[in-house]
Amino acid sequence: MAKKMIDTPNLDELESGPWPSFVTGLKRLAKENDMMVDLMGQLETSYKDMKGYWKGGTVGVFGYGGGVIPRFTELKDENHQPLFPEAAEFHTLRIQPPAGMHYTSDLLRKMCDVWTATGGSGLIAFHGQSGDIMFQGVKTENVQKAFDELNEMGFDLGGAGPALRTSMSCVGAARCEHSCFDEAKALRTVINNNIDDMHRPSLPYKFKFKFSGCPNDCVNAIQRSDMATIGTWRDNIRVDEAQVQAYYKDHGMKGLVNDVISKCPTKAITLVASAEFKGGDKISAANLGDGNTMCIDNKNCVRCMHCLNVIPGGLRVGLDKGVTILVGGKGVLKIGATMGTVVIPFMKLESDEDFERLNELSRNIIDFFAENALEHERTGEMIDRIGLANFLEGMDLPVDPNMINAPRSNPYFRSDDWDEQVEKWNEYKQSSAA
Repeated sequence: MAKKMIDTPNLDELESGPWPSFVTGLKRLAKENDMMVDLMGQLETSYKDMKGYWKGGTVGVFGYGGGVIPRFTELKDENHQPLFPEAAEFHTLRIQPPAGMHYTSDLLRKMCDVWTATGGSGLIAFHGQSGDIMFQGVKTENVQKAFDELNEMGFDLGGAGPALRTSMSCVGAARCEHSCFDEAKALRTVINNNIDDMHRPSLPYKFKFKFSGCPNDCVNAIQRSDMATIGTWRDNIRVDEAQVQAYYKDHGMKGLVNDVISKCPTKAITLVASAEFKGGDKISAANLGDGNTMCIDNKNCVRCMHCLNVIPGGLRVGLDKGVTILVGGKGVLKIGATMGTVVIPFMKLESDEDFERLNELSRNIIDFFAENALEHERTGEMIDRIGLANFLEGMDLPVDPNMINAPRSNPYFRSDDWDEQVEKWNEYKQSSAA
C-alpha cells in the first residue's frame, strides 16, 4: 500500500494558476511510489523554509568518473535519521540522447519500463541544458543496475562535473528546410572523438558543444555553449517567386512592409518599381505583380533569418552552405551571461576532411582550455581574462574582420604592420577559397 500523502500547502499553490504545474505530475507519481511522497515532503519543507536541503557526495558506476549527479538529504531528526527516508537518496543519471533527439514510441516506453523496474522515481526530463536525458531520483544501491539496463539498450552516460558535457544538435536536415550542414554527423564526430573527456572529468570546468543547422539557432548554441557550430551560407538567398507572390496576395502591401521589409535589421530588403529594377550579382528579387519588385541586397544581409521565417519556402538559404564557429558562450557565472565570439566566419562542412577539420579544431580548443583556464572558469571567461588575440594565437587562427564585438568608439588606431596584416588576410582568403 502506498505511503500516505503529506500535506503540501505551498506546493499546492503552484497548481492554482492557469498553466500546467510539475506538482500535478509529482502527485500522480506519488500515488504508486513512496519515493515521490517523501520527495514532495522535502520540497514542501524547502519552500516553507526557503532553503535547499540537498547535498552532494560521490556516486558512480564502474568505469566512469562522471555522469551521475549525487543528491543526499540534509533533513534529519534528533537521532540523525532522515525525515523523509524514501527520498534520502535522490540521484540523477545523465544519459546521452540520440543526435537530433530522434526517438520511437517503443523506445520511450522501454526507457520508462527500465526506470520503473530498477527502482527509479518515475521522473524523466527530456532534456537538460546540455541535452542529456535526465533520469531523476534513484537510490545508491540501484544506480549501477539502472545504468546497466540503459546501457544494454545502447545508451551511454553523459557528462557531469568538470568535464565535456553531452552535446546537443537541432533536428536539422531530418525535418528542417533551413539546415545548412549534417548536424547529427557533426555531433557524433566531435563527441565520439572526445568521449574520454566526458566520462573522466579532468577539465578546469565544464565544456559544451552545440550544433545548430542555421542562424535560427534552435538549440541556443551561441549563448549556451563553449563552442557553437552554426549553419550559414555565403551566396544569395534563393527566391521562389510564385510563393513570394502568394504571400503578397494573402498579406497585401501592408503585411509585406510591416512584417518583412521594415523588420530587416540592415535594411537589405527594399521595394522598388519593377520598371526601375536593375538586378545585379548580389541581388535576389521577386516580382510581386502590381508593378512592384521586392529586392534583397545580399551583400548587406546578416543572416538574421527573419524574412526566411516569415515567407517559408518563398525565401530559402543559399546553395553555398557551411558553418560559422563561435567560442565562449555561457550562462551567468563570473562575468555574467556572454554570447560566443566568432573565431571562424565560414568553413565548408561536407566532406570527411571537413568533419575531421572540425574535430581537430574542437580538440585544440579543449586542450587550450585545459591548459590555460583557471579552476571553475568557462572558456568565455578565460578568453575575457587572457584576451581574444592571445586565444587566436594559441589556436593558430588568423584575425578576421568578422570577429567584431562592437562598433569602434575611438576614431584613432595604430597602423603598425598594417600592410603585413593585410597580406596575411589575403593569403588566408585565398587558401579558404581553395
